[in-house]
Amino acid sequence: MTGGMAVDNITRDSAENHPNQSSCDMFVYQRAEVVLFPIFYSVVFIISACGNSLVLYVICQRKQKFNSTSIYLVNLALSDALFTLALPGRITYYIRHFDWPFGDLLCRLTTLLFFANTYAGIGFMTCISLDRYLVMVHPHRLQCLRNVKVVRRVCCLVWALVSLQIAPLLFRNMLREHQGRRTCMEYFNFEGSRLTPYLLLLACAISYCCPLVIILGCYTKINLKLRTAAKQNSVTGRSRRNHKANTIILLILLTFIVCFSPYHLNVMQFMSRKIYHQSTCEELRAFKMSLQVTVSLMNFNCCLDPLIYFFAINTYKKRVMSLFRDYLYTSGASSKITADNSMRHQ
Repeated sequence: MTGGMAVDNITRDSAENHPNQSSCDMFVYQRAEVVLFPIFYSVVFIISACGNSLVLYVICQRKQKFNSTSIYLVNLALSDALFTLALPGRITYYIRHFDWPFGDLLCRLTTLLFFANTYAGIGFMTCISLDRYLVMVHPHRLQCLRNVKVVRRVCCLVWALVSLQIAPLLFRNMLREHQGRRTCMEYFNFEGSRLTPYLLLLACAISYCCPLVIILGCYTKINLKLRTAAKQNSVTGRSRRNHKANTIILLILLTFIVCFSPYHLNVMQFMSRKIYHQSTCEELRAFKMSLQVTVSLMNFNCCLDPLIYFFAINTYKKRVMSLFRDYLYTSGASSKITADNSMRHQ
């Protein structure tokens, strides 16, 4: 992954400058990894597959017209659903002790899906935050930006920017022979470059720091608006609509901080130190392990996104509750019929 590119460059630089590090074993912690990560990603796969499939199923059943928020959320769910397709391969990879059996093409496609989910998720969360900001803070201004046609174009722009960002990965060899294994998304076959830390810091600033500032700004402005409204009119300030808007953006902010912050902060701090001094073998091992953990947290976002949809769209919430009630009623009725038939045969 992005951190994997950095590790590859760093490892190659380290081997050139410190020959005794050329045999640095980067899989020293694999005993824990090959147990914990398959379990974690299996749970993520089940939750994400069920949650996002339900979202897309309910969307297809809807007869109401889409509004700006629901369009952004549909794209978010689609991104998560595509990412879920990559998880079985990743689970197999960890079970096989970091040995990828599916070839270079599938490794590249898996990498693309991982990155597409990450940065499409960040993009659409930012769009939803701005959408809620326009509704709450400027209800009578800039509403043209919430027009369905405009929103669809914005979604196309987000996908285009994400595709542009990750497209170069498709043309690079993602597999590398390492200690008898074919590793995938661990190290990239790049030539070492002194510019790598600077490029990664710039990428994190654009892809993570800027969206975080925008989401925090939207949340702050909405809260100030709600407090002002509550002081002026307690009924208006506590309305369900205002509470819903606040809940949506709070969920987005928490998801963003919990899932995306650890990975990007980890990469930024390591790259900042890399600029000033050469990394030791132990530092590289620690960075690789922390990278695995923070990437796992980042991938967990696909399990939390359906919660945002649940609280954001009333019709979706009602439909989901209706489906569960129907399921419980059907299960109860089936159990009762089975019990009655048993009693008759006794």
